[in-house]
Amino acid sequence: MIFIFDTNSLSRLKHFFPGVFQSVWSGLDSLVAEGKLISTREVWREMQEGNPDALVNQWLEERKDVIFPVPSSDELSFVAQILSVPHFQMLIGEKQRLKGTPVADPFVIACAKVRGGVVVTEEKFKPNGAKIPNVCQHFDVDR
Repeated sequence: MIFIFDTNSLSRLKHFFPGVFQSVWSGLDSLVAEGKLISTREVWREMQEGNPDALVNQWLEERKDVIFPVPSSDELSFVAQILSVPHFQMLIGEKQRLKGTPVADPFVIACAKVRGGVVVTEEKFKPNGAKIPNVCQHFDVDR
């Protein structure tokens, strides 16, 4: 099983201090080493925006090439398929469109779909929403 992490789930790692939660970080390192914990380049870009957590970003930086692979052409095609659904175009907010800030959600979903992985996100399903769980349900992607 491959786990594709969304930005919010990686950000939550800041609550698990390595000195206290050694088994959590050891388990994450094992998943990374096995190629079972990955994300997308857009998530990396989102993690650099705003107020990044120094500890989490250092851990990610040391594993950047493994965790954040370049998206395949199949993944990029699936992103286009997601965004061809008018309702799911709301995944890209007005701020992102106007400022050109990163938008990782469709890339996370596409990565999971193409690689047969599971999306790891803190987002919750909302009826008629345009969130990761809604898109995953629509395209039959595990979460």
